[in-house]
Amino acid sequence: MPADPAQTHVSKTLKHGAPLVSCRIDPTGKYVFAGGQDNKLSRFTLEGDVRVELTGGHDSWVRAIGFTPDGVTMVTGGYDGRLIWWATAADQPVPLRTVDAHVGWIRGMAVSTDGQLIATAGNDLKVRVWKMADGQLVKEFSGHERHVYHVVFHPDGKQLLSGDLVGKFFHWNVDLDAPVRQFAIASLSKFDAGFMADYGGPHCMTITPDGKRVLAGGITNVTNAFAGVGNPIVVDIDWDAGKDAVTHLTKAKLNGVAWGVANHPEGFVIGAIGGQAGGHLFFWKPDQADEFHTLNLGNSARDLSLHPDGLRLATAHFDGNIRISLMAPKPA
Repeated sequence: MPADPAQTHVSKTLKHGAPLVSCRIDPTGKYVFAGGQDNKLSRFTLEGDVRVELTGGHDSWVRAIGFTPDGVTMVTGGYDGRLIWWATAADQPVPLRTVDAHVGWIRGMAVSTDGQLIATAGNDLKVRVWKMADGQLVKEFSGHERHVYHVVFHPDGKQLLSGDLVGKFFHWNVDLDAPVRQFAIASLSKFDAGFMADYGGPHCMTITPDGKRVLAGGITNVTNAFAGVGNPIVVDIDWDAGKDAVTHLTKAKLNGVAWGVANHPEGFVIGAIGGQAGGHLFFWKPDQADEFHTLNLGNSARDLSLHPDGLRLATAHFDGNIRISLMAPKPA
């Protein structure tokens, strides 16, 4: 069944309890994992809604969640700077391996398409690459001068892209020590002269399977860095040119941040928005700035994950709930 964004509706709500900062559906589509501001991780079954709390791991927020392609192993990155490996489907998952990966927050993490490597981005201004199999450090990259917000692997598994607070991006190759190139996307960051502070950066990022486009979401038109006042934005970046090809905005100029982004295989872009204007899903055609559909989720959204079936979406919310949205008509 093809997805129908215009019919999107919330079909299920899963309760974690504390405000959520992350969510990911595993590659098998059986589970959705969520990280909360109570420093806890939850695993929910999408059929049956069974919740299991993952214990003995992070003592911090967990913003970064990734999986091996077969879904057997999950890796989480916390604001405690640690990477932790878990057995995804264990009756009671416990840490299998822990690596002290960064000094300070791990804001972003990516797993290579072949599942062999993990890339992490930290507040220590480093981008590091690790072996999935044993947690050994493969490469450390330096160059960012401000906090690194996100990192993604190119589908070839050797190249990766990292982006920082001021919208500066570094293109790396795991076989090289120096960056391949660097470029900036000005719309993804703003210096607030009143508060003397920069605000922005890619709060979410993904790359299309063909490796030609990078989707980076965050905030633009910032008028108050202290209160985070600005408009959500998703920038479609041309990989080869290193330039923004299309800038996706919202017609209503909502106040908020694009905290999650997904490239749908049927050719449209989905963004999860959270902030002063509440929570929304936005749907854009790849060549158009304004959305062709939107859904009010009722509470600020802080992450987004697309189900393998291409019909369901999970969003993490400030009210402590995971909302599962279905891009299909409601049952009669």
